[in-house]
Amino acid sequence: MERHVTERDVRRIAEYVRIALAEDEIPQMTADLNAIIEGLRPITEYDLDGVEPTFHPIGDLSNVMRADAERPSFTQAEALANAPKQQDGSFLIPRILGGDDA
Repeated sequence: MERHVTERDVRRIAEYVRIALAEDEIPQMTADLNAIIEGLRPITEYDLDGVEPTFHPIGDLSNVMRADAERPSFTQAEALANAPKQQDGSFLIPRILGGDDA
């Protein structure tokens, strides 16, 4: 099998994507990546002359979201009506990082 990726490449890729690989995992990951790349080799055998590239699998579909429309909503008092705790017109929620609960 042809080597497309070296162990040095795997270390650099792992560092770049912040994946902690143990030293004994590097050879297996290198072999796996090379096998994956080799498995894609048949794609290179297709005659693609004159085939336009596809940039989106659904074609010209550009926006599937509806247009924004203003409509009636809750008042601040209605939104806070069932809040277990509130302060100064806002929801009061427990702290999640350090400190005591609010």
